[in-house]
Amino acid sequence: MDIRLAERINRLPAQFFAALTKRVAEVQAQGYDVINLGQGNPDLPTPPHVVEALRRAALDPATHRYAPFRGLPRLKQAVADFYRRTYGVSLDPEQEVAILVGGKTGLVEIAELYLEHGDIALVPDPGYPDYLSGIELAGGMARPMPITKENGYLPNLDEVSLEEWAKAKVWYLNYPSNPTGAGATSEFFDAVIERAHEHQVVVVHDFAYGAIGYDGKQPPSFLQQPGAKEVGVEIYTMSKTYNMAGWRVAFAVGNKDVIAHLNLIQDHYYVSIFPAVQEAAIVALGPDQSSVHALVDTYQRRRDAFVAAAGEHGLAVPAPAGSFFCWLPTPKGVDSVTFAEQLLVGAHVAVAPGRGFGEHGEGYVRVGLLTTEDRLREAARRIADFVHANYA
Repeated sequence: MDIRLAERINRLPAQFFAALTKRVAEVQAQGYDVINLGQGNPDLPTPPHVVEALRRAALDPATHRYAPFRGLPRLKQAVADFYRRTYGVSLDPEQEVAILVGGKTGLVEIAELYLEHGDIALVPDPGYPDYLSGIELAGGMARPMPITKENGYLPNLDEVSLEEWAKAKVWYLNYPSNPTGAGATSEFFDAVIERAHEHQVVVVHDFAYGAIGYDGKQPPSFLQQPGAKEVGVEIYTMSKTYNMAGWRVAFAVGNKDVIAHLNLIQDHYYVSIFPAVQEAAIVALGPDQSSVHALVDTYQRRRDAFVAAAGEHGLAVPAPAGSFFCWLPTPKGVDSVTFAEQLLVGAHVAVAPGRGFGEHGEGYVRVGLLTTEDRLREAARRIADFVHANYA
């Protein structure tokens, strides 16, 4: 048989992190001690009280049946309560909360819901590579919005032409930013809301690292800004805040029409999430957020350890405002893919090339703070020694 993939599948971008993982494994297989800072997979376990909630729920035969297609009402109420306590944002749990099978799923579904052939989706560059997946599946076009150091890693909205605004239907934002670690300001969010209103663009704020801010500063929710719910939604994953990456549970909150459309498409894709996982998510989102505070303290220590150790060895590393990534410039004249490969082979430290996050990621590598402070200090020393030995 001549079995052919549909053209929309052939258009999908290559999975950037799959290739990176394979290359790291090849070097490790040669017996080298590789410090892998190239991925965004949390290394710490899910908090014990959340695991215990899953265990209890899994022992209840009632959770072995199908859950409501659109999620447990108690989970949607828990999301609404969490947003009220954390951000002072009021949500209608039935109309303004959608339960998602992981945050990435919602990001892809938004594109499928609103993009026709030739429509534009605005995306940050550099940004999370998988924004492109849904855009390609829908037949849309990605319009990169450069985020650079010179502009505080915020896009210049005036660089989008009126013709492009007319074709734009979806606008992806992500703060704290993956990969740069930068944060957004309320003034920027206000400008986004104004442009979205003017040009009728659905805003999707990817708030994956919403809990992880440094130096005592909590990253702001897009929905805290007046008018935000009128133009879009925020997607919040449990993966980073609660180390629940493998559990595949997230939620979208905000505009009731977008929430209704997400629920509609998920009616056709899924039969909800294992009820025991939803019960555990309810516990995670509850009033006791001490595990989250401890997690942020851990990342603060890790960030400070890596940045300080690099500085002690003569390598300047900008300290991120949020997320668990550092955005490290490459030596002058060296492209990011080459530098990442050199660090892997020559220093046995794995980092992610900035080019994998978009054209404007060139000149940087992303360093994940996803190992112990001692290992991060050792990684900083190895990177600094390699740079001084080869690019002094």
